Amino acid sequence: MIRKPAVAGQFYESSRSGLSAQVEDCIETGVEKESVTGIVSPHAGLMYSGRVAGAVYSRIKIPHTFILIGPNHTGLGSPFSIMSSGEWRIPTGELKIDDNLAKRLKQHCNIIEEDSLAHQMEHSLEVQLPFILHFSSDVNIVPITVMTASPGTCRLVGEALADVIKNSVYPVTIIASSDMTHFETDSAARKKDKKAIERITAIDPEGLYNTVRDEGISMCGVIPVTIMLFAAKKMGAAKSTLVKYMTSGEVSGDYDYVVGYAGVIVK
Repeated sequence: MIRKPAVAGQFYESSRSGLSAQVEDCIETGVEKESVTGIVSPHAGLMYSGRVAGAVYSRIKIPHTFILIGPNHTGLGSPFSIMSSGEWRIPTGELKIDDNLAKRLKQHCNIIEEDSLAHQMEHSLEVQLPFILHFSSDVNIVPITVMTASPGTCRLVGEALADVIKNSVYPVTIIASSDMTHFETDSAARKKDKKAIERITAIDPEGLYNTVRDEGISMCGVIPVTIMLFAAKKMGAAKSTLVKYMTSGEVSGDYDYVVGYAGVIVK
């Protein structure tokens, strides 16, 4: 199965040359690269959030496989939807699905269901691919979209991911795709997002989940990030660092109605 691009020409340039140049403009050079357990990366149009994503991907060593977890914006498919075979295509190349790892995930956690429908029009994972392909076309992916879930379910899925990753014979990194506060003033977004980011950098999945709920933070990928933090915690991650934060206002000039973007590395 080939999953064709759904948002080329909308969230990013639709031509190979145009997308390559767009990503190149977001990449940071001369920075040290390190092996990481997980990352948080945004998924807005590259003109808005690309520099945050680029700052994160510029600093990590590319593993054998990325597990990509993103929010399901479309409402299509199962609550926890995986594609376990085929490849994903964008203008700059294709990335194959790690069918072996995907199969083991489904066996280890029956909450995760085979469902390609959830992925057909969803942008939260697709927008990660231009950055991955900039650095490597040999890496594999395992795409998972998620809807709402309780903290207990997030723990169950996260710890299942940790178990599968720990038993893998090759490096695996989890990408949690999320934007932060949506459509508030710049000052309000920064204040709210700071509270959520503090829980992420503390590797506190329950704290993140509760803070987003209690503070009314419109962080669309809180479930993917919570899952990633549960996995990282079980794998013994000891450090989580905010790499870059910005809002759409810094690009658009409209500071009355912004979306926040955070890039985080967990290791």
